[in-house]
Amino acid sequence: MQQKREFPVAAPHRNILWWIWVPQLLAMAALCYAMTQPARTPMPGAAWAGLPFLLLVGGCLTWAMRRRRILLDNRELQVQATIYTRRLQVDTIDLDKARVVSLEERTDLKPSFKTNGFAVPGFQAGHFRMRNLTRAFCLVTDRTRVLALPLKDGSTLLLSPVRPADLLTSLRELATPAARR
Repeated sequence: MQQKREFPVAAPHRNILWWIWVPQLLAMAALCYAMTQPARTPMPGAAWAGLPFLLLVGGCLTWAMRRRRILLDNRELQVQATIYTRRLQVDTIDLDKARVVSLEERTDLKPSFKTNGFAVPGFQAGHFRMRNLTRAFCLVTDRTRVLALPLKDGSTLLLSPVRPADLLTSLRELATPAARR
């Protein structure tokens, strides 16, 4: 019986949190400005509740972006991507067609349409439609080294581990000859 093995996820660009916090800070500044301007009718005191709410939203989004994990537990692949988790058996992956690709070259595999996911430039997590309109579950933090795992149900798993070839090798080692047909 195999132990749990975790595959580190490639770190997203170091400035990725700017996509969350700059809009939050701009919204807070606009709210503060609106509340401090003289007006015929003063803003209700409840408007000040917007400031902690914006901080809470920013904190939750920051926490969600840091929740990234790829784990191989026995014959189950577990992917945690922000608030989304996908678990699947190794036998459901078509390992003969699995490849390490660059999404800059393989544009047909790019996650294009977010159906239920989290995306900022340089980071995609959750459920997407690719350019070829097939479904994909993504944890993409590095577009130049993505492990594309086609599933037998027609969808695809797109992952950005630090060493995608190592994950693919481990998956192939677990696959039985009958499961790889």
